Amino acid sequence: MADPSLDDLKATVEELSAYRDRLKDDVVAMGQKLKLPQKRIELTLSEHPELQRLEAVLAQLDEQIRSESNT
Repeated sequence: MADPSLDDLKATVEELSAYRDRLKDDVVAMGQKLKLPQKRIELTLSEHPELQRLEAVLAQLDEQIRSESNT
């Protein structure tokens, strides 16, 4: 299997970033609907396992893009 192209990597980052942002917005909206304190919403965001995984994958993709750009 061939390595993904730089354009493929960038497109994936854009899609995952958009998903991450939607997920964050959903978590915040749900917290506000439940009338949770802002600190609790922020804590939920920081501890959310799917958001943590997305951040890790995005960091890995960013590193891969940087290394591809340098070659």
